[in-house]
Amino acid sequence: MDPITAAALTSLAGSLGGEAGRNAWQGLAALVRRPFRRAAGEESGETSGISTGELELAALRDDPGNTAHAQALATALGVRAALDAEFGTLLEQWWRGAAEATTGGNVNNTVNGTQNGPVIQGRDFSHMTFHFGQK
Repeated sequence: MDPITAAALTSLAGSLGGEAGRNAWQGLAALVRRPFRRAAGEESGETSGISTGELELAALRDDPGNTAHAQALATALGVRAALDAEFGTLLEQWWRGAAEATTGGNVNNTVNGTQNGPVIQGRDFSHMTFHFGQK
């Protein structure tokens, strides 16, 4: 599994205004709330000082641009995945789905005010040239 980076979590937290971002975030929240299973059949909450990730998730939700919160969440998820194989598998499945969903094609364009030239709305433009002739 590719590691879940703080930058990716910050981006995800910042995209909660879109449906794909909200769905991905809700999926992560549901996953983090699952019981922590350190060994086969053994359930424990936050014993031994190991975080489930719930506090870090809430902190990032409340302050989505905070990279320290994102790094804390990434670390908590990584530690939990290393200690709980089932969580690790589910986290990997969520990560693949979230990456696919949040890199989709939603485009929201807004043009305000007076424009003194062409306005092109869309996504992922490259190699564009504008030529303005004199009148």
